[in-house]
Amino acid sequence: MRAMVLAAGFGKRLRPITLERPKPLVSVAGRTLLDRTLDQLGRGGVRSAVVNIHYLGEQMIAHADASDHPVQITISDESDAILETGGGIVKALPLLGNAPFVSLNADTFWVERAGSKPTIARMAACFDAAEMDMLVLVCPPDKAIGHSGGLDFVVAADGKVERAGDAHDGYVYAGAAILNPAIFEGADPIPHSLNQYFDRAIKSGRLFGMTLENAFWYTISTPESLKAVEAHLREHGDMAPFVHDDS
Repeated sequence: MRAMVLAAGFGKRLRPITLERPKPLVSVAGRTLLDRTLDQLGRGGVRSAVVNIHYLGEQMIAHADASDHPVQITISDESDAILETGGGIVKALPLLGNAPFVSLNADTFWVERAGSKPTIARMAACFDAAEMDMLVLVCPPDKAIGHSGGLDFVVAADGKVERAGDAHDGYVYAGAAILNPAIFEGADPIPHSLNQYFDRAIKSGRLFGMTLENAFWYTISTPESLKAVEAHLREHGDMAPFVHDDS
């Protein structure tokens, strides 16, 4: 399975930290957000990822070129115009192929309990293209560190997902999904949000959810959330960088 890493945003809420570096290259407890994202993909068995770039894209390219990470990186260049989450994926489709792929936000990550099955591998095993257009990873709000927003989804007993609305017992979207590329058929690589595909899949009963287990989920949006995440990592422990062993 290949992956799409959404990494082209401006990170405006994280200023002044992002005035001179793109948000995915912000260091969190000594490791960049982008590298943490690639670590998770590597743990889940993904070996090829497309990373889109726009803001301070030359830094992203330099980082990718210097990386010794076992996940092979291909750049999808949006230097001319940022395309948002939906448009960015549509532009990258020729690089992603025709099979279902993982989509990850580059400003979120999780730390799994030692010995747990990697979350990406769990998602891949759960995804059923016959029933699902999209499988989203959701997190209980008490495990979401740095999150200051509301709930995003509720998940029914059969795994089908609806928008949370006014619900009080829902989940936070954890910035990860498996997507069937067929849902983008006919779409143009112009700025638009991935949310419209969520809504279409909900309407057709083909959006499903999987709960993050045995892990804390972290999101970086503001300098305050960065401090909160780093403090939590110091208290609860961090994951080591993923190293692929071919032996």
